[in-house]
Amino acid sequence: MASGKETKKEEAPAGEVAPKKSKKMLIIIVGAVVLVAVIAVAAVMLLGKKKGDAAEGKEDAEETTSAAHPKFDPHKPPVFVALEPFTVNLASEDGNEQFLQVVASLRVGDEKIGEEVKAFMPQIRHEVLSLLAGKKPSEITSPDGREQLASDIKDICNEVMGWEPPATKKKKKGAAAEEATGPVISVYFTQFIVQ
Repeated sequence: MASGKETKKEEAPAGEVAPKKSKKMLIIIVGAVVLVAVIAVAAVMLLGKKKGDAAEGKEDAEETTSAAHPKFDPHKPPVFVALEPFTVNLASEDGNEQFLQVVASLRVGDEKIGEEVKAFMPQIRHEVLSLLAGKKPSEITSPDGREQLASDIKDICNEVMGWEPPATKKKKKGAAAEEATGPVISVYFTQFIVQ
């Protein structure tokens, strides 16, 4: 009988150990499968996000480039935004009071930019009036002076709309038109009277 008990004792512990090993192995396998699934989902999400960010960044870069340097379509007519007339007293040089009356138009990249310019018009007019009132007649009566004034007005308009004015460069005579550096491409005077 002693041998029968020993056999039962040996079988019982062996039976108990086998289920514990099976449960531990099952837990390890399930844990590994869950871990692999979590890693796979995270990888898919990160790769998808990176592709989306790259595509979005590329679109942003294209928008910035095209906005920074408007491209002209020769098949479309130019777009102009007319400014209301400006009449200001000029800074006195000889004690004589003189005034300036200016009518100008802004050339913009497209109609959408034209509408944006119109939205900023009160601030643009304020800044341009301040600029004009500080000018002396001798600064604006020459062709170079008027050209510089047009460039200053263009820079003011672009700055009001959130664009940085370009670093000041001396423009060479006979050089091609300035490269577009903002929504307002150029300023054209349609009336310019100093009295």
